[in-house]
Order: sequence, then C-alpha cells, then structure tokens
Amino acid sequence: MTLHETQQAALRDDGPEDLVHAELLALRRRIRAQILGQETLVDRLLVALLADGHLLVEGAPGLAKTTAIKTLAGGVEADFHRIQFTPDLLPADLTGTEVYRPADGSFRFDPGPIFHNLLLADEVNRAPAKVQSALLEAMGERQVSVGRETFELPRLFLVMATQNPIEQEGTYPLPEAQLDRFLLHVRVDYPDVDTEKAILALSRAAALEAEDAVAQRRVAQAQIFAARRAVLGVYMAPQLEDYLVHLVMATREPGRYSAALEGWLRFGASPRATLALDRCARALAWLDGRDFVIPEDVQAMAPDCLRHRLLLDYEAEAEGRGVDGFIEVLLAKVPVP
Repeated sequence: MTLHETQQAALRDDGPEDLVHAELLALRRRIRAQILGQETLVDRLLVALLADGHLLVEGAPGLAKTTAIKTLAGGVEADFHRIQFTPDLLPADLTGTEVYRPADGSFRFDPGPIFHNLLLADEVNRAPAKVQSALLEAMGERQVSVGRETFELPRLFLVMATQNPIEQEGTYPLPEAQLDRFLLHVRVDYPDVDTEKAILALSRAAALEAEDAVAQRRVAQAQIFAARRAVLGVYMAPQLEDYLVHLVMATREPGRYSAALEGWLRFGASPRATLALDRCARALAWLDGRDFVIPEDVQAMAPDCLRHRLLLDYEAEAEGRGVDGFIEVLLAKVPVP
C-alpha cells in the first residue's frame, strides 16, 4: 500500500475531525506539561483559539502568562510577537505607519506587530487610551485603517492581553465598553506547594536540556480552522440554550430570578456575553471529546465569559461584594435544566 493510500485509509477509519481533535489534544498535553499548575489558563487559551476570540488574563507577575502563549505559539504554525505596553506607547507603534520613500516621493505602509497571528499585549492597562482603542478596534474589526487605506489582519488572529492587579499607579484601566470586546477574562492564581516543587524540577530539567533537541510537531492553521468548524457543529439542546440565555438575562433583571441577586449590579451583560458563552461552552465540550454540550460546560465558562461584562453597584462595592461572588450566586439560583 502506498503512503497516499495509507493516509486515505486512516481518514476513513478515524475521520478527519477525529484526527484534528487528536492534534489539538496532543497540543494541550504538551502545553500543560510545560505550564504546571495553570491547567485552566491553558484550556482557556485553547477555547479562545477554537472560538475565534481574544482573552484578557489577570494575575500577579511570574504566573506563566507570557510562557503560556509563547508555548501555544510554538505548537502552532503561526508567528508570534510580544509587545510591552508602556505609557509612552503610540498607536502607530502597534498598528504600523506610512513611511516616506525619497526615491520616488511616495509613502509605503510599514506593518506593526499587530499583523502577527498571535499577539501578547503585556500589561495592556499601562498604555494610554488611544493605544488601547487601536488594539481593541483591530480585535473587533479584524482590520487596521491607516490614512485612506485599510489592511486586513491575518485570518488566524488571537490577542492575549495581560494586566497586573497589584500595581495600579500609572495605569489606564480599560473601560467596560472596551472590556466587552474580549471573549474571556481569566484570572490566574499562585500554584500550591506540590506544583511549586514540580516547577522547580521542570526548570532544572529545561536548563539541562540539549540545545539541539528535536523540534516538536506543530498544528497547521488549516487544522485549527477545521476544528473551529467542528466546534460550531457541537450540539446544544434547546433546554440548555434556554438555560444559557436565562443566565445572561438574570444579570439584567436579577429580581425576576432571585432576591439574592438584587442589589449587586448597575449593568448586566450584553448580547456579546450570550454569544461568547455559547461558543466557549461548545469549544470546551469539543476539547473534552463530546459532540454535545452539558450544563457543566456552560457553568465552567460562565465566570470567564461574564466577569468583565458586569458592572457592580456602588453599594455592593462598598460592602466588599465582588463580581465573582455574584456569578457564584447566579449559578446557584438560576435553575439547571
């Protein structure tokens, strides 16, 4: 049997979707093996990749946020760029600018780092509002306008923005309307004792690893696009769709669902939250090897899809009640089908 016939037989046996799923699961295992104690962050990165969205990651320095997306980029056939956001950054530093050519008196567009497939916007809240707006516009429109010209961004385009919750001096917090452009808002925390020991061992092993190690297999962009189509085909029962919608509606009209939800919020989640929760629940189900969504998928993704889309009431803030506390009560009070 020729190589081509063998490949065709494998496709008939497993199906192209099974092969794509196997590739993504192998990628998840490789990233988890290198990013210890941050399984949720790794899964949310892959969910964002499969749902064709962007994510905001919040956590203290040194929690492998940068390493996570760099490791993802190393496992995918895509180019990666990191840009450090600072108070003196200009929009052109991100999007690119027109450069004058003295030879013929014309202008040529010089693309900025935003034209890479995977972009790490490190400490996004340290850049002024104009830079943040340029980034978020590109995320939403998938294009950059410079002068009279418009330039399309790559089809595979994922932004992971990070912010440090500890130091707020000299920062420019993202407005709620701009936060809504992110598919997910993920919070990461410190690892436990056992994980910390494992990180030490992994760090020593990495330092001793030979420089000429064999390159790991990379997932092709065509496989990622095929996985996205498969995610859209994951079945969600009508009753579960109703549950998902009621979760979002309860953030806008909390009194209809439970007295325990009243007095928390000034504004609830937008329709973008409904769309995000739907796609992320399907992506998580697909990653877990199911062709149907279960309530646990919706509940697992609800905090990351909702927390940046809810605006606390002044009284709730004064009493020290947080958004995550509201979501916890929300999931407890809205009936599960």
